[in-house]
Amino acid sequence: MPLANINSISINYEFQRAARDSSQTVVLVNGLADDLNTWDLQVPALAEAGYSVLRYDNRGIGRSASPAGPYTSQMLADDLHALLKHTGTTRFHLIGVSMGGMIAQTYALSYPNGSTLADGHEMLSVSLCCTYAEPTNFCSRMFDLWADMAVRMSIQDVMKDVILWCFTVSFFRTRTSDLIEIDQAMEQLSMSQEAYLAQLNVIRTFDTTESLKQLHVQQQALGNLDKSKVLVLAGEEDILIPTQLSRELHELLAGSNWKTVRGGHGCTVSGFYILASPSDILLSWNSQTTSTLLFCLS
Repeated sequence: MPLANINSISINYEFQRAARDSSQTVVLVNGLADDLNTWDLQVPALAEAGYSVLRYDNRGIGRSASPAGPYTSQMLADDLHALLKHTGTTRFHLIGVSMGGMIAQTYALSYPNGSTLADGHEMLSVSLCCTYAEPTNFCSRMFDLWADMAVRMSIQDVMKDVILWCFTVSFFRTRTSDLIEIDQAMEQLSMSQEAYLAQLNVIRTFDTTESLKQLHVQQQALGNLDKSKVLVLAGEEDILIPTQLSRELHELLAGSNWKTVRGGHGCTVSGFYILASPSDILLSWNSQTTSTLLFCLS
């Protein structure tokens, strides 16, 4: 996979281009301690649907550089913009899950369509999956615990706890082989304590509440998009970022689409749907995995 030398660091990425030159591009943004392989189940379906797909490792994970932290959502959104420029991606659908949804919010706030900073780059839609506008005391206590565990124990021990928050009771009952694969992947996770804590700072300090309220006052949409091109998605049984917090994000984004799906926080690994908004055309893809992810693509 190629490396992009941007913002004084190297970012590992994969750009799978569709056969048609006129195809639209989907940009996928990962969550905390997740590399670009997070999207392995989604990329084939998106490619089959005719989309080009750009995915990458955030700083601090995978084959991307791990400079000293702490990191912020602004820092990672700036990395994303630099990567878009590097790859010549000017028009795209932006999809972020969990921390990736926070990066996507920050990108849309910092580089809105038509702005000088956007420099000709145009979001066609933004999908914010299993994420929030602010962590609240509930999530903050969880993240404080993870930080403490990372220092006192190990990143692998933190991941064992994260898995419990990511999946549903049904998943643990019926998906034994998948759980074994997930456990093995977590045991092999190559991420230093410093890099983990640097990324963890992103979700601990993230708060777009006032910025989104200001958009509402100014009667503007996130990213200067048509409001119908913004989707907030949540798992009905998400206990890591509770569904209530995603709902509150949707309410801050007046006019945005709201969708819930069966399952918990680990939506990228727990089947999958593509939601073509606003025509509401549903393209389904079936595999041995049966979680659901909806994307606001049009």
